Amino acid sequence: MPDEHSLSRRTFCAALGAAILAPQAVLAATQAPPRIIGLHNIHTGENLDFPSRPGSRQAARNVAALNRFFRCHHTGEVADIDPAAVEVLCEVHRTLGTRARIRVISGYRSPTYNDLLRRLGRKVAKQSLHTQGLAIDFAIPGTPNARIAQAARSLGAGGVGIYRDFVHIDTGRVRFWRG
Repeated sequence: MPDEHSLSRRTFCAALGAAILAPQAVLAATQAPPRIIGLHNIHTGENLDFPSRPGSRQAARNVAALNRFFRCHHTGEVADIDPAAVEVLCEVHRTLGTRARIRVISGYRSPTYNDLLRRLGRKVAKQSLHTQGLAIDFAIPGTPNARIAQAARSLGAGGVGIYRDFVHIDTGRVRFWRG
């Protein structure tokens, strides 16, 4: 009778097969052609295309270009945008199966611009996660905002707000609201 530390032939073969196949599956995923994510900043008119692979942390490799693209359009101030927020944006795009260019309304927002919006009566949080580079407001042409928000919520990666003209995502605590 085998003891608790011995492996059956079936268990051994299954473990060996998994050990052989797992690296091949990882290699195949990393060698798959990247999907190009297209972004359009509605305030600056700029477009940015960058390759993204599922689970690749691609945004971290494009930090300088992404920081410039997501800069505060009002002041021109460039700050760090959270690569995790960009990854959530990419995952939403991938989940929806669309090839449409993402329309970015807001990424980083300088504290000066955030205060101005508050003085103008816009409903922006005093301590907005945009001012920390942790939030992105966007829309995807041809995709209803309710569907975008549902895809974002399914990821469970942070806050999701749905508004008439856009969806807000952030890498703060998980929560949902309608604006």
